[in-house]
Amino acid sequence: MTYEEALQYIHDTVKYGSKLGLQNITELLRRLGNPHHEFPAVHIAGTNGKGSVTAMTASILHKAGLRTGMFISPYLESFTERIQVNFQQIPGEHLARLTKRVKEEVRGMVRDGFNHPTEFEIVTTLGFLWFAEQKVDVAVVEVGLGGRLDSTNVIQPLVSIITSISYDHTRVLGSTLSEIAYEKGGIIKVGVPVVSYPQAEEAERVLSELAQERGSSYYPVSPGQIMERSSSFSEQRFDFTWKEEVLEDLSISLPGKHQLLNAACALSGAMIMRESGYEISDEAIYAGLKEARWPGRLEMIKDQPAVLLDGAHNPSGAQALADAVRHYFPDKRVHLILGVLGDKDVETVTRILCSIADRITLTEPDSHRAAPADELAAIAGKYHTDIDVCSDLARAIDKAMDSIQAGRGDMSDNSDKWMLVISGSLYLVGEARTILRSR
Repeated sequence: MTYEEALQYIHDTVKYGSKLGLQNITELLRRLGNPHHEFPAVHIAGTNGKGSVTAMTASILHKAGLRTGMFISPYLESFTERIQVNFQQIPGEHLARLTKRVKEEVRGMVRDGFNHPTEFEIVTTLGFLWFAEQKVDVAVVEVGLGGRLDSTNVIQPLVSIITSISYDHTRVLGSTLSEIAYEKGGIIKVGVPVVSYPQAEEAERVLSELAQERGSSYYPVSPGQIMERSSSFSEQRFDFTWKEEVLEDLSISLPGKHQLLNAACALSGAMIMRESGYEISDEAIYAGLKEARWPGRLEMIKDQPAVLLDGAHNPSGAQALADAVRHYFPDKRVHLILGVLGDKDVETVTRILCSIADRITLTEPDSHRAAPADELAAIAGKYHTDIDVCSDLARAIDKAMDSIQAGRGDMSDNSDKWMLVISGSLYLVGEARTILRSR
């Protein structure tokens, strides 16, 4: 099996849908020798911020000298981003080899009357196989959807971290924050410490009750643990308090006020691991945080003119992007390229992002789930008047860049007064990143 054949097999399994539950993944892993039992893990769930916390946690552990696996979803540009060891993506030939092995076991499962595993169950299995084969000291595992019935929830973690909980996937996870928090809180295991981002009251209540029921030490992050020293788009400096200890003048390069609280989640997880016997020095913490990167989220990919990518795809993510643009670029005029998946809260995401835009180009992510650009235009038209539609992203970027470079003569604008923001979907941002980096 070649790498291309492996990807074809994996992606073809999308026809089996997205079925939440642990029966299939448990059986598939059993047939493969239970590779997830061969390494400890940090498990991270949440609506927004779980990718950033995953990246920061993995960076700290890597700097501590631990051989560190990282499992993320989705990917931006290359499928192999999803499975990494020490920030090196799984080589294509090894992905193909492991996929061939998984495919053979899947055939056996189907013959024996089990349901065919879903795409995410297969990807999760591949990640666990690679981590076991690479003998990682620890794996940082990001949940795919929800938590309680997500296929990653077969692991027994050292610590569980739950990031910001808000409304997304409501048709699957529930329509209230309490219901969503219950699903996210499903990663809380008996006796395993859990860290939580500052949550809305109803979500906080659910998580604390779950932790109490399961005898898990509960560490809710508080804004009071953070003292901000300085803030710019390229660097945020702050102090962090853990119990009686203060880490002074920490630095992150991830912009956005919310990233300080995400950093506090990662730091809390690292401190819990340190207290349990892992050798994680202050030096590793400082270096790991400083060097952590999370592409496609408030990422300035070009300076002249400024081009900002952000995968905001739900209301809270869109609001975080809007707040960041207003905070860091108050004097810039914004040309927004927006494309959203049709199964998201298209109306709210569009309304929020229209509020920061002076000009909008509507396009479509490269996904069968994409909201058609003309339908998106009908929604955006309620909140903005300067709207263009261009379903081809590459052409949309070209037109936007030409417009920015030329300025708008009737208003005597110069291109340096404008910035391009591309958002609405990680699929869109991944494709845009590939296009822009190739140029």
